[in-house]
Amino acid sequence: MRSKSPDRPGQPSRSGPPSRPAPPSRSGSRSDAPRSDRPQVARPAPERPQSDRVQPDRAQHDRTQPDRTQPDRVRSDRPTLGLPRQEGAPDQPKAGQRRNQHRNLRNEPAGAANWLYGTHPVIAALGNPQRRLRRLLLTDEAEAGLTARFGGPLPLQAERTDRAKLDTLLGRDAVHQGMALLADPLATPTLEQVLQRPGPILVLDQITDPRNVGAILRSAAAFGVAAVILQDRNAPEETGTLAKAASGALEVVPVLRAVNLSRTLVALKAAGLWTVGLDAGGSRLDGAAFRDRRVALVLGAEGEGLRRLTRETCDEIAGLVMPGTMESLNVSNAAAVALYELVRS
Repeated sequence: MRSKSPDRPGQPSRSGPPSRPAPPSRSGSRSDAPRSDRPQVARPAPERPQSDRVQPDRAQHDRTQPDRTQPDRVRSDRPTLGLPRQEGAPDQPKAGQRRNQHRNLRNEPAGAANWLYGTHPVIAALGNPQRRLRRLLLTDEAEAGLTARFGGPLPLQAERTDRAKLDTLLGRDAVHQGMALLADPLATPTLEQVLQRPGPILVLDQITDPRNVGAILRSAAAFGVAAVILQDRNAPEETGTLAKAASGALEVVPVLRAVNLSRTLVALKAAGLWTVGLDAGGSRLDGAAFRDRRVALVLGAEGEGLRRLTRETCDEIAGLVMPGTMESLNVSNAAAVALYELVRS
């Protein structure tokens, strides 16, 4: 029989065999921190199985469901030939019918073609053999008046239209009087060709308003001007607005475009012309003083007037006599008064 060994001082007595450490709880939570002698390996998150991703071509039920991400129409990247026509859908026009419908200017070939409108511009363009004519749109009432005023058969067959379509084509502000003519711009003459024509020459220095340029062309035709010279860049193109303001003068007075206006003035002076810049600060414009000279009259833009280099290139600067209370005129009005002063003697 064994005798119990005496307890050591400072330690509790043992009543049984030594206890083992308690196993971890099955609930998954541990109260103790992980042991430092075991490396912790980061486990990646489990990926979704491939079967969880629904493939449109594999899921049978998706074939019967409509595509909610696309609008209810036929996709443009898929061929539409052979699709059944829906009941109640309107008939689509055929290709030939679409071509015969009313066409806009943007659908016309060659961006150089312009619509001319109004009685005087259209009649003058129809009678100009230098014009290449493309289309003529007329209302019923305008066709009767145009045929009577033209004095003969029209050079091209007219297309019937109405005022609403002309308003859409030309804009509601265009005074078309029921007619519109699509034509190519006139060919630009050379300076040598211009000098062969009699009469004074007008030079416009950066006048950009097409209505002003058109009105100046109208005065130029009235007073026998040989040509109008514009700057190549800072000048309006030949448009229906310009032709309407010119009232047919665009077909009568040649328009020359110059890259460098100062060099053109030098060339005119070399050809024997006397260049006169119109400005209020100059001397009085007297037509009798130019009786034996051919004049090139230079006009500047409203507000800015003649540019410095253009002013310095002119032979002289002259202005209009205005005894009234107004200090200046519109550039087109000033051109008309100055031309009258030059040709009256």
